[in-house]
Amino acid sequence: MNSVALRILHGDRAKYVGLMLRTANQILDAREADIWVMDPRVDYVDEIEPMTDTQLARVRGVDGVDWAVPFLKGLTVAHTRDGILQRVILLGVDDPTLIGVTPRLALGSIENLKQPDAMIIDRAGYQFMWPGEAPGLGKVIELNDHRAVVVGISDASAPFTTYPIVYTKYSSALNYIGRTRKQMSFVLVHARPQVDPHVLTQRITAETGLKALTWSDFALATIGYYLKRTGIPVNFGITVALGFIVGTVVVGQTFYIFVIENLRQFGALKAMGVANGTILRMVLLQAIVVASIGYAIGIGLCAGFFEITSRISINLRGFELPWQVAAGTACAILVIIVIASFASIRKVMVVDPAIVFRG
Repeated sequence: MNSVALRILHGDRAKYVGLMLRTANQILDAREADIWVMDPRVDYVDEIEPMTDTQLARVRGVDGVDWAVPFLKGLTVAHTRDGILQRVILLGVDDPTLIGVTPRLALGSIENLKQPDAMIIDRAGYQFMWPGEAPGLGKVIELNDHRAVVVGISDASAPFTTYPIVYTKYSSALNYIGRTRKQMSFVLVHARPQVDPHVLTQRITAETGLKALTWSDFALATIGYYLKRTGIPVNFGITVALGFIVGTVVVGQTFYIFVIENLRQFGALKAMGVANGTILRMVLLQAIVVASIGYAIGIGLCAGFFEITSRISINLRGFELPWQVAAGTACAILVIIVIASFASIRKVMVVDPAIVFRG
């Protein structure tokens, strides 16, 4: 029962961390960029206020910028020749450099994007579009009445939604998404050597009036938005709190029964002159041993669960068990043991040694 309580407690903590990282997956996958530049009203990566292409030239003119490239993000509908209709996340990257594409590819090459009508789709998206088929290149879809050919399959990080992720050239993305006066979603910036990215963000903001954030700050801002504006923290908080309460009650009840059944032995120790402090250490040692065994079983099952399910279902590939979560769970278990052991310890402290001589 202890291991069950522990699994309830920390299993959702791990899923919570994995889920939050999904919200910033496109930021984490664009590894080359130090800084993301956007409209000042943008708060997170999925809230897009397009900018004119002239803003790109202004950003490139800021001292300390090594390079700056456009990045387009939008939603559009894809049609397959088999009649499947699927909304996709469309990411348009700089035509010459292809900066912004995830470096992890299962099939094909990033350079293949330079071919006409080329696109790279993530593995999960490929399974949505062509269910039951082995991943392969050359598949054709239609985006906004324009033809697109799969030239690569990526291992992009799992998104917050289940939409397929499609990478294409910026010029092609303009056709796929539909041309308007403002098109550019973000500007990806790399700082020159020896230039602090945080200092450069302030310089870009001061000279252009745009919002500039380092990739890590933008990722945290995106995660923070979902924490503040959605029910995720409340739902997971309630689940974790219930797990904590259940763990405390189960451990406390189990340990209390153990102490009650062994009161005569503790009374015999006290009759032999063993001090309360020594008995206290004995009870706490027993509690720690039980907790350690339960924690080891529970954390092992949890890690095994994520390892197995991430291989069985591609949609769970973003869930993992970081060491920080395991360490935090150990601290939580320690608190549970202290709370749960309180009633049991009190019973031992007040036990009458004469209980040994009673029938």
